[in-house]
Amino acid sequence: MSFRALRVIETSAGKFERSIAEREIDDLPAGEVLIKVKYSSLNYKDALSATGNKGITKKFPHTPGIDAAGVVEISRNSNFATGEEVIVTGYDLGMNTDGGMAEYIRVPGNWIVPKPAEYSLKECMIIGTAGFTAALALYKMQLLGQLPSDGPIVVTGSTGGVGSVAVAILAKAGYDVIAITGKTQASEYLHHLGATKIQSREFVNDQSGKALLKPKWSGAIDTVGGNTLTTLLKACKLEGCIASTGLVDSPDINTTVYPFILNGVNLVGIGSAETPMEKRQAIWGLLSEDWNIKDKLPVIAKEVTLDDLNNTYIDGILQGKMMGRILIKI
Repeated sequence: MSFRALRVIETSAGKFERSIAEREIDDLPAGEVLIKVKYSSLNYKDALSATGNKGITKKFPHTPGIDAAGVVEISRNSNFATGEEVIVTGYDLGMNTDGGMAEYIRVPGNWIVPKPAEYSLKECMIIGTAGFTAALALYKMQLLGQLPSDGPIVVTGSTGGVGSVAVAILAKAGYDVIAITGKTQASEYLHHLGATKIQSREFVNDQSGKALLKPKWSGAIDTVGGNTLTTLLKACKLEGCIASTGLVDSPDINTTVYPFILNGVNLVGIGSAETPMEKRQAIWGLLSEDWNIKDKLPVIAKEVTLDDLNNTYIDGILQGKMMGRILIKI
């Protein structure tokens, strides 16, 4: 049986080309469960894979897509039945295993989460890896004692996928949110998601060279890295948590130990791909109940097709032009 998929190939000249191609089910990698994909999404990591970044994907031809939501077509795993609605985010999907930008995927059973009853497949993919990452950040921050009463939380890259969901779930959980953005037209969008204040990127770009600054926030979810992350650490209140989720600006950080040993600031690393299943299900439980942002999802998502995605959006997300989440209807 044939199906459509986005395929990225490496030419003999070492260049990368992508197109929508016909594939056969038998060409998919081995796995216990064949899933007919209904929705996927576009993440920064997907765009890197789609443009040939071998730090993400080592071998080509390849189908990107670290997210997929769909219906079980064939199952050799007793935990999942034919016809069941399921989601897959992370693990090796879309990295070195052909991913969700296709009509079918085949994966191990231990990568799969049953669809939460509170959300549709479409809504699960609006959340996707980006939203799961934001929720994992808040989950870890709260384990370290972060409370709404401690003060405002900064969200950098607040109009991106992780940032948009972070603003929404923080507001839902009762936090005051300072949203950082370079997009002057984003105020209405961010206030709708629940941001209390909106600031420009310069608000978190200290150039003084000081080791510590006057405290301005009690914590942050950072998608940017570089000097932004350094600034977030220097101006964080006592015992606050700074969650590092991305490197849109830079993978480097230049800081001293003073925020840690004098102010007790916690730098929390967020790597969602290999999150253990028990914790993964707990976080989807929070997203379904206490952090349910179902009412915010329509404004976060822009729905596109595989053809649209290939022609416009992959380059756009790498250039920082996208707002919210790019939802792919397969």
